Amino acid sequence: MASLVKQNQKIITPLLWIIGLIVLVALFAPAIAEQRPARLVQSGITGLLVGGVYSLIALGIVIINKASGVFNFAHGWMMLFGGFMFYSFFSVANISPFAAGGLALLTVLLAVTMVGALRALRDGRTLLVAAAAVVGVTLLLLVPIPMLRGVVGAICGGALIGLAVERFAIRPLIGQPLFAMVLMTLAASELLQGITQMIWGSVELPLAVFSPLREMGIPTPFRFEGTGAFEGTIIVRTELLAAFILALLSFAAFVAFFRFTSVGLAMRATAENQKLAQAVGLRVRVILGVAWAIAAVLAAVAGILQGGATSLSLNLPLLALRAFPAVLLGGLESVPGALVGGLVIGLVQEYANLLFPGTQAGTELAPYVLLMIVLVIRPDGLFGQKRIERI
Repeated sequence: MASLVKQNQKIITPLLWIIGLIVLVALFAPAIAEQRPARLVQSGITGLLVGGVYSLIALGIVIINKASGVFNFAHGWMMLFGGFMFYSFFSVANISPFAAGGLALLTVLLAVTMVGALRALRDGRTLLVAAAAVVGVTLLLLVPIPMLRGVVGAICGGALIGLAVERFAIRPLIGQPLFAMVLMTLAASELLQGITQMIWGSVELPLAVFSPLREMGIPTPFRFEGTGAFEGTIIVRTELLAAFILALLSFAAFVAFFRFTSVGLAMRATAENQKLAQAVGLRVRVILGVAWAIAAVLAAVAGILQGGATSLSLNLPLLALRAFPAVLLGGLESVPGALVGGLVIGLVQEYANLLFPGTQAGTELAPYVLLMIVLVIRPDGLFGQKRIERI
């Protein structure tokens, strides 16, 4: 029997797909038929907009996994930390020069430590470059433009956290079992949780990052009146739309950096084979630090976008848990898979909320059911690559 199934696997797998789709349609067809077409369109639009932020979150997780093989459970708290850093520099009118200078100095020093250039600071030129970087970042953090201050503060805070986690938590565990690194990311998430609550408390904070849209005369929200079969009002929240567009732009910027720069090429080579990359002269530890810094900055961007669309609260890190199915669905090491997985999970979540109102089916059940179905048929995800290891 087992040999017969193995011989006809190419026929059996598509057949199981078809049977599964027929069963799903039969189960949900009555609930779908009860919904008005306008509501179905509304849920589809909202799902895509929410899925754009999920894709950006998934991208940060994929970057770490590609670089070091670690599934980063601290990503959600990196999002919240970056969002709070943006809030601090965006909403406070008078920034302390000592706070701005301290943040700039810590970020530059940790970056110098990452590349192993502490001894090079004795050289006059290197010391001058580092000092110029500190002064430049400090001045940017003090400019009277709240948006620019907030963005620079979030980038510095995100990079600082990413570099710190890699340098003091992950790098000492190189050569140890991978499970130890995963547990270390859990410990880092708890540490970040404590730090954020100590500094900013546990009160929900509004982030008015998209308020200038109203001043520009952009409707908030957009309303579309359907006619005929699509009769009804379709509402598109301006904040969600802006977050979606900025998330896709951030995603595209990273893809361009990853494909067309020398650092991106080095990251791809390191992700493919660390030993071979080191053999050809690449500084693997520096590249890993860069990967963690970039992932943390992307997490900060996702935290800002989601905080602007909703608010900054201790529930924000839960978005990373919702993005985990997107990562696994698209493939643990696939950048395009992160985009597709995030959009698919967003759609599934919104349609589940529509079909099963008043329940947690959209956020706690439907994405994981879809993930289980896909992984049973494609264990490596939709875009994952099968790796064959010789032992």
